[in-house]
Amino acid sequence: MNIHGYGIEAFADLHGADLHGANLHGADLQYANLYSANLQGANLRDADLQYADLYGVDLHGADMHGVDLRYANLHSANLRNADLYGADLRYADLRYADLRGANLDFSCWPLWCGSEKVKLDSKQIDQLCLHLYWVVGPRTTIARCIKKQAQRAAAKRCVQL
Repeated sequence: MNIHGYGIEAFADLHGADLHGANLHGADLQYANLYSANLQGANLRDADLQYADLYGVDLHGADMHGVDLRYANLHSANLRNADLYGADLRYADLRYADLRGANLDFSCWPLWCGSEKVKLDSKQIDQLCLHLYWVVGPRTTIARCIKKQAQRAAAKRCVQL
């Protein structure tokens, strides 16, 4: 389904809509109700989903490169294998969301309770450990606990610990 340019506007009520594979590139979906919608494999590249209700939405494999998800409700969303490269996740509610296999490079990780019980894979955990290792420094107790994960992530990215 290609609805690129069809003028879906902010506050749209797409509750439970089947938008599997839809082209929503650059769509303005601020405050949209996408509760339980199927956006599996959809192109949401550069879309504006600020404050959108995406509770329980299926975004498996969706292209969300550069998407604005500030304040979005992604509670219990399926984001497996989604491309979230450069996504703005500030204040996003990711509780119980499944992000395994998602590309989180250059995205913004929420440092509040909104990431409680999120499901991550070992690569993503390694990546978060690498960033934490850089913050706490090599001579701390925390660094000793996460050093192995940080080393794996550093080696994959060809960066220094």
